[in-house]
Amino acid sequence: MKEAVHKQSRVTEFLSRAPQGVFVGYAIVAAFCTYFCMYAFRKPFAAATFDGVTFMGTMVGLKTAIVISQIIGYALSKYVGIKVCSEVTPQRRALTLIVLVLWAEFALVLYGLVPNDFKVIAIFLNGLPLGMIWGLVVWYLEGRRTSELLLVGLSCSYIVSSGVVKDAGRAIMEGTAALWWINVPVVGAAIGGWMGAVSEAWMPAVTGLHFLPLFLLSVWMLQQIPRPSDKDVEARVEREPMNRSDRKAFVRKFGFGLLMLCIAYFFLTAYRDFRDNYQVELLDALGYPYDENKAIITKAELIVMFGVLGALALLNLIKDNRTALIGAFFVMTGGMALMGIGTLLLEAKLISGFWWMTLVGLGSYLAYVPYGAVLFDRLIASTRVVGTAVFAIYLADAIGYTGSVGIQLLKDMAGSDMSRLRFFKGFTYFMSALGVICLTASCLYFMRRLKHDGGAIDNGMPNRVPDSAT
Repeated sequence: MKEAVHKQSRVTEFLSRAPQGVFVGYAIVAAFCTYFCMYAFRKPFAAATFDGVTFMGTMVGLKTAIVISQIIGYALSKYVGIKVCSEVTPQRRALTLIVLVLWAEFALVLYGLVPNDFKVIAIFLNGLPLGMIWGLVVWYLEGRRTSELLLVGLSCSYIVSSGVVKDAGRAIMEGTAALWWINVPVVGAAIGGWMGAVSEAWMPAVTGLHFLPLFLLSVWMLQQIPRPSDKDVEARVEREPMNRSDRKAFVRKFGFGLLMLCIAYFFLTAYRDFRDNYQVELLDALGYPYDENKAIITKAELIVMFGVLGALALLNLIKDNRTALIGAFFVMTGGMALMGIGTLLLEAKLISGFWWMTLVGLGSYLAYVPYGAVLFDRLIASTRVVGTAVFAIYLADAIGYTGSVGIQLLKDMAGSDMSRLRFFKGFTYFMSALGVICLTASCLYFMRRLKHDGGAIDNGMPNRVPDSAT
């Protein structure tokens, strides 16, 4: 094993010998906290509304311009991540994670300093490094017999963290951070009650700063995780960095199936981002003003998190990779259908606005989370391709966040007279129908490929001698 090339820390040696439950618990906590803290640098700005303020006197609202600018930076980060995250070596992952988050925090300080119209530049610079964090964390977790549990645990971080950091941002702006942390005790001691109200401009930087110590600790914990064991490799295939030739061969081999997945993800990412960035406004339109419902976003996202965790954790019980791949598609397609069903129930007045937001959140995350977790991990394991799921994840992510930019512009420019709530309802119906069609087509394609090739597909990639330095 490659661990023998470098001296292991005591924590790594302990985890290598520890019972599986101990290892899984440690890895989930480390990964969850790392990505949870990243959201404190990415999403707090969304808690500000900038009511009535437009961008440079145009029809585009200032908040929309800020949201779009960060998404553009984040999308570009995904394109860069296709190469960087596919090729990064284990020795450089931790340092890369720290550098990227410090970059994001410095951009938030700039966001606080500059006038409103120039905040779009600062938030673009903030999004530029953050899109690579996910792939760097996934590298520590993929290719293991327990990868479903580990990756689902990681995925739960962004389901709940977005709501938590926005609630934190609102509390910091109101000067009630200490009281807020009593309700959501993550790193409450770090904030305390010493700080008064903070402006909308400085709130993102202040929020990120309070999460930085926990982020650094979490990255150190990640770096102690041992590489996959021989049994892991036997069950899930060796995971290696992919060079340019490997990446091209992968896309050629699975073109149609990947295309269907990317079309669905193009719109799904835009849908998830719209709900995420405008939750405050959507809930207000549904009759839940934030001033009277200060923890409502966190409550909804906690329900969503546990729903997704329960559904996807069941996939870890499936040992056969082909069956598990079908199971992942089933969960994703069911999530797409749930979004449309939930909207029908709302319009029939059978459920409240809170439960509608919760159901469409659950449905969208049931479809979204497997893209960054179990779907591509099981696809690699089923086809026996030597590579990394990180590449496929980043290919989909780059396309997905490109779609998110387009949908944001469509709403404010083509649908400027339409309320965000009305737009979101129509988008939900569209996303539900398109998602079911694309995911079903992709699933049938991959099942036919596996059946035709006898359960495993020759990867069609150039032969490589694994680099012992990785």
